[in-house]
Amino acid sequence: MIAVDRTAAEPLHQQIYEVYRARIQGGNLQPGQPVPSTRALALELGISRMPVINAYDRLISEGYFESRAGAGTFVSRSQHDEVPRPRETMRTPLVNFTAPRLISRRCQQISARRQGPWIDAAGPFGIGHLAFDHFPFEVWSKLMVRHARATSPRHFDPMGSPQLRDAIAAYLRSARAVDCDSRQIMIVSGPRQAVDIAARVLLDPGTPVWIEEPGDPRMSDALSLAGCRPIPVPVDDEGLEVNAGIARGPRAGAAYVTPSHQFPLGIAMPPERRLQLLDWVNRTGAWILEDDYAGECNYESPPAAPLQGLDRNGRVIYIGTLIGTRFPSLRMGYMVIPFDLIDRFAAVRRVMDESPPPLYEKVMTHFIRDGHFARHVRKTRLLCSERRSALVEALRSEFGPELQISGQAAGMHLVVILPDGMPDREIAVRAAQDGLMVCPLSDFYQGDRVRQGLILGFGGANPTEMPFAVSRLRRIMKVPK
Repeated sequence: MIAVDRTAAEPLHQQIYEVYRARIQGGNLQPGQPVPSTRALALELGISRMPVINAYDRLISEGYFESRAGAGTFVSRSQHDEVPRPRETMRTPLVNFTAPRLISRRCQQISARRQGPWIDAAGPFGIGHLAFDHFPFEVWSKLMVRHARATSPRHFDPMGSPQLRDAIAAYLRSARAVDCDSRQIMIVSGPRQAVDIAARVLLDPGTPVWIEEPGDPRMSDALSLAGCRPIPVPVDDEGLEVNAGIARGPRAGAAYVTPSHQFPLGIAMPPERRLQLLDWVNRTGAWILEDDYAGECNYESPPAAPLQGLDRNGRVIYIGTLIGTRFPSLRMGYMVIPFDLIDRFAAVRRVMDESPPPLYEKVMTHFIRDGHFARHVRKTRLLCSERRSALVEALRSEFGPELQISGQAAGMHLVVILPDGMPDREIAVRAAQDGLMVCPLSDFYQGDRVRQGLILGFGGANPTEMPFAVSRLRRIMKVPK
């Protein structure tokens, strides 16, 4: 940051002073930012300490620096009103820049997606959130401290820690009926990275891919940016309509599905539809990207076997998360890869980011092996079941038994289908203004045939909150009781 010219006629202390003053006035150094000690800067510049002391004294006397006893020297906070933000001083127009047309169009589509305050919001109806009061933070913290002292700085396997993969494979075989070996497991940051890697390995640019309609727009975006062409396929009462997919995208190279708890409608794909989808894959040589994001939270019946467990030809990429919905900032998931493709997936992962963070891998390995993960999942399921029942009961009480509810059998959200003429986004905007974050179902459609509904999360609220929150929602919707 600081450079001096010993051959210049200008004294060294004057050079140091002018560089610091210019950087503060230009916004490169912000109020409160620490600067090196006089001893450290002199050593770095290879000069005596006296010119540095003289420069610092002048900067302090003119109000650019402030010295704090026992703490060091900082850019003065009194400069706050005069110093421009770096963005204001560094914003320069791009000269002769033309974005690639395809990427530019995809970025515009992503930016144009309607956003609202309900996205990733907490509260009684926040989607994908769970109150953290039951998470074993004490256990997690002890594991973090223990393994932080022994973490190696070396790069590791791009597939992830072998120990963690062993633990995940054992859990999936016993709890989810997934047919896998630990060598098939790859640790990823979450479902979107899994989809991105799978698309790069399996699909050529421009390949059509079936996506659920309605469905998660983030997955559609991930596929688009990976070079694929998402084809929205309608969802009926049994999940993705395979025949409609064949009609809309007969040459599709893959299908992204959430069969255990379709997002956002919450429909569970029955065995007959699963076999129909697998039959299409086997006939065409396509792939299935199976996102089992809610496989652990079933309330009314045991979950159906994943598509991966039914697949006998190695055409399913199974994707899941590790307490992602319970601990979102952890950002750790996994994918199960067919044996013949392991080397190709590892090669792509190695180019992208070498390997997952080893500290979190070690902590999660012992969290699973010591039984904390299984206990946490069981407790989460019980809590969510209680909260789901409270929400359903409150909805029936406020709106009557005729209210159409979808997806309450699993997951951590349900959908209320609205009558004709009741716009969901207008209701969501009014609810947000009143502090209730309900998500409009119409935001998850890409085509013109849109159903109006409200997506209500129940994982992040106490059951005692539900009646009051639903009563407020009914008044916002202007529905008489």
